[in-house]
Amino acid sequence: MAQHVRAIKSRIGNIENIRQITKAMNAIAMTKLTRIKRRLAGVRPYVDGLERFVADLLGRAGDTTQPHPLTVSDNAPGVGILVLNADRGLCGRFKGEVNAGAERLLEEVGVEARLLIGGEKARTHFDRHSVEPLRIYTHVYEEPTAEIARRIAADLISLCTEGVLGRVVVVYMRFLSDLIQRLTVEEILPLAVEPRAGDAIIEPDLTTVLNAALPAFLEGRVYRLLLETKTSEHAIRRQAMKNATENADDLLTTLTRAYNRARQQSITREIADIMGGAEALREG
Repeated sequence: MAQHVRAIKSRIGNIENIRQITKAMNAIAMTKLTRIKRRLAGVRPYVDGLERFVADLLGRAGDTTQPHPLTVSDNAPGVGILVLNADRGLCGRFKGEVNAGAERLLEEVGVEARLLIGGEKARTHFDRHSVEPLRIYTHVYEEPTAEIARRIAADLISLCTEGVLGRVVVVYMRFLSDLIQRLTVEEILPLAVEPRAGDAIIEPDLTTVLNAALPAFLEGRVYRLLLETKTSEHAIRRQAMKNATENADDLLTTLTRAYNRARQQSITREIADIMGGAEALREG
């Protein structure tokens, strides 16, 4: 009985240590989530404004101007699938849902699919499946920056203009709220923007402005996607750590009750043994 009591007490200590870790990780994830939500809220209207500006430019181009290479497919057979996953674990359903979504898309596209991997969790997953990626972006957007987005966008433009890829699709987790994050598949190349009539003043000429505006628009979209997926990761990790802490609390309550019962039984048995021994002495 004493051994059983010690085993329960040891397990209680282990659960308390785990609870301290999950509670701390919950607080860290909450801090990171609050900070990156503010960044995402600032980037979304910026990208929307870029899209309206590009729509104005394309509206000025009209049907007589030759389409810009970034707005049309060159009929290359390759379809790039950019997977934006996490570099670290303990983020609940996040990494599994993103990898599963990418796998489904790979099956739909078939032999023309070309994988571009973002995040260590995607790299290790598809490495086990012997999928050879075109590009790997691991441990580069733990803190998303415009420079990282510019690098990824430049790679995508090069792959498309060189005829390796005809279009690019991104698999990522879109952030809707602290409790709602949605797996999303979004095509980002060629750039699909509906032309509209605008009054933008173009200097020096339309082609020059488009050559600057369209890559900048793609960079902005990639930056938004990085922030969307990283915000979702922090939100899901925070929720996972919150649930783990609550589960630890429930388990501690159950184990404490079991420990108290075991101690009471042990004490009762010891008292019974003492009284039995005393009775035997009196009879002797």
